[in-house]
Amino acid sequence: MSHFAVAGIQLELSAQDNLHLARAELERVKLRFPWVDMVVLAELSLFGPNTANAQPMPGRVEEALRAMARDLDLWLIPGSLHESDGGRIYNTTPVINPRGEVVARYRKMFPFLPYEKGVTAGSDFVVFDVPKVGRFGVSICYDMWFPETTRTLAWMGAEVIIHPTMTNTIDRDLELAIARTSAAVNQCYVVDVNCAGRLGNGRSIVVGPDGSVIHQAGIGYEIIPVELDLGLVRRSRRRGLLGLGQVLKSFRDSKVKFPPYLQGHDQSPSLRKLGPLVVPARAGEDDEEIS
Repeated sequence: MSHFAVAGIQLELSAQDNLHLARAELERVKLRFPWVDMVVLAELSLFGPNTANAQPMPGRVEEALRAMARDLDLWLIPGSLHESDGGRIYNTTPVINPRGEVVARYRKMFPFLPYEKGVTAGSDFVVFDVPKVGRFGVSICYDMWFPETTRTLAWMGAEVIIHPTMTNTIDRDLELAIARTSAAVNQCYVVDVNCAGRLGNGRSIVVGPDGSVIHQAGIGYEIIPVELDLGLVRRSRRRGLLGLGQVLKSFRDSKVKFPPYLQGHDQSPSLRKLGPLVVPARAGEDDEEIS
């Protein structure tokens, strides 16, 4: 079986406990679209961006999410929430199967610094298999701005990238372009689900393995049920994007050794000149010529 139905829920949210709302929305999806196999929420949709709401995993909140998935017989990617562990806080997405089992937890690798303060970066890539369907990968929001993250998931066999995000800034247009590009250069589905309301400006997007937009949401509340055909991913990777570039085969067969990864990200004299990762000062106060 290569067909699999995913519903993104673009919720209008405030920074509060939205656990009860998530349950109600999952029930609504199950009632209206009983053929849906997986539901995806946006980044930090359950409690908002305040790290004071961090939860242990496993714990009470994750147990409630497990019950939702089990009761409704759904795969559940409940966006993300802040996880407290050993004195550190992570931005974490649990992956829960229809039996209510946590099959993976992904910690965001690139917190949105210098703004997402107090959040520790994760270090492990996460893929998981849906039996008899295919392999899925997880990334969160700002991760997508680093193409190495999506390429690594594709290298690990991911055919669908589940990407919860929380964007309320003017760069959303660029993120839509990145989602399309990520899908095309890795020949995979990208399911990018944003918040609406006070926490996000919506415009969630689902992109096919040829870079085409399957659906782009508006700025308000929306349920986005789509059926993915992973057979298209496999055919595209085997025969080439639109019958043209066989990108992943070329990447596999290339003998190029990329200097940033051999020598280290921090070994570039040009990048070192950029200065520290801090909130920008007023215009003109920190302007320097970079030569």
